[in-house]
Amino acid sequence: MTALVAIALNTFREAIRDRILYLILGFALAIVALSRFVSLLTVGSETKIVKDLGLSSVLLFGVLTAVFVGVSLVFKEIERRTVLTLLAQPVRRWQFIVGKYAGLLLVLAASVVLTGAAVLAAVALKGESPVTLLPAIVLIYVELAVLAAFAVLFSSFTNPILASVGTVATYVAGHLSWSFDLLKKRMVDGPSRTLCDVLHAVLPNFDRLDVKAAAVHGAPIAPGYIGAGIAYGVFYALAVLVLACLVFERREFL
Repeated sequence: MTALVAIALNTFREAIRDRILYLILGFALAIVALSRFVSLLTVGSETKIVKDLGLSSVLLFGVLTAVFVGVSLVFKEIERRTVLTLLAQPVRRWQFIVGKYAGLLLVLAASVVLTGAAVLAAVALKGESPVTLLPAIVLIYVELAVLAAFAVLFSSFTNPILASVGTVATYVAGHLSWSFDLLKKRMVDGPSRTLCDVLHAVLPNFDRLDVKAAAVHGAPIAPGYIGAGIAYGVFYALAVLVLACLVFERREFL
């Protein structure tokens, strides 16, 4: 457990020293600030536009952080050969993967807290209560945790470029999972329909974690729905993380 915590904290420290993370956070906070001015130039409720742009910024820059930081976590250790030194110590391979993932979760938490706090402050300055946005921000973090698990999985067996492509493709497919069911209905019986069933069952369904529209319009969100979303995300992230550990256990270093 001590080794796992040490790897997680070291991963967090390395990430916050990375200039690209500050660049991403800077852009995120700038967009949140600019949303107040954009709301003055468009037709409709200014506060709803601030909420919509703000929540979208929290998600977008969380995704960028998960991709740019997550896909190189394992690869950099292999390229620098530091993984051999680390694994020569009493550190199991699964502890290395889980520690890296835990460190990435800390980085994402810092990103979501900073950008989320900026959104809540912008809404409060408009004279509305920002509390209704909290469920959406919590589920955004859960979605990012699932995506981060995929980034670590891809990072455990390929280079950062292919890992980035795989992680982004997973994010897009996760938001289009409904289309596999629709596509299946338009196909004749055969392997194509089976493939749609498999993709629909295996790929994450990020729409289950998306309550941004309800939060923006002030629609009630049942606590049970939020709890179910958190449970779904935790289960999915753990399953992907177990797969990443199994892949890394079988990997050989030249």
